[in-house]
Amino acid sequence: MGGESTTRTAPHSGGTSTGPVSGRTGQRLSGLAVALGLVLFLGGFAWGAVLYRPYTVPTGSMTPTIEVGARVLAQRVDGDEVRRGDVVVFTDKTWVSNGPVVKRVVAVGGDTVSCCTDGKLTVNGKELDETYLKGGVVEDKSIPTVKVPKGRLFLLGDERQGSLDSSVHLTDAAQGTVASSAVTARVDAVVWPMKGMLERPAAFEPLGALSSPGPLRTIVVLIVAGGVLVLGGGAYGPVAKLFSRRSRVRTEPVGAR
Repeated sequence: MGGESTTRTAPHSGGTSTGPVSGRTGQRLSGLAVALGLVLFLGGFAWGAVLYRPYTVPTGSMTPTIEVGARVLAQRVDGDEVRRGDVVVFTDKTWVSNGPVVKRVVAVGGDTVSCCTDGKLTVNGKELDETYLKGGVVEDKSIPTVKVPKGRLFLLGDERQGSLDSSVHLTDAAQGTVASSAVTARVDAVVWPMKGMLERPAAFEPLGALSSPGPLRTIVVLIVAGGVLVLGGGAYGPVAKLFSRRSRVRTEPVGAR
């Protein structure tokens, strides 16, 4: 009545606050989130930098798997870690004198390879169903029976018609094979344009174990999780101030009536 004033307050339920965690507890949690996020974010990048290298594929010899000009991430590996079906980066001056080459390993030391039977590559007497090829068959590619020496690899491009691969080096002393020690990395993913992780071809599975994918997915999860924690922890201060401002507005005195 008259000169009396009232105060409008926000409703409470059980005496608990609906705003963000306040005071020192909130600040500590915010700082912890930022610190943990930085560890995950920077650790993921550091891990990736140690294990992976980026490459640009300048030709169409690996289409449709890898298009011209695509950017790939390749895990650093030793030659003895390479398995059939892997897409690898290697350097061989008898092939190209000015840079690394990207091709698919279709046979390893001790294998016998030839092409083509019913449009299919044959390794150790088994016709391969290479689903990663355009149309799924080999065209215009003739390879006489080649016994791959120990410690060497037979490599082909996924675009079999125009690829300068082992098939065009058959007259070399090594019958088109490349030393496994020439391999520097194994392609794990195409990152631009974004195609994601390369699949391990099931066609080679009956011939022996396939290689396991590298930890690229784990690295990406660490980086993303770290970024989310850093942003979330950093946003705590502004969010807390916003809730505090709204809380003050709710408790301001209402003029007398």
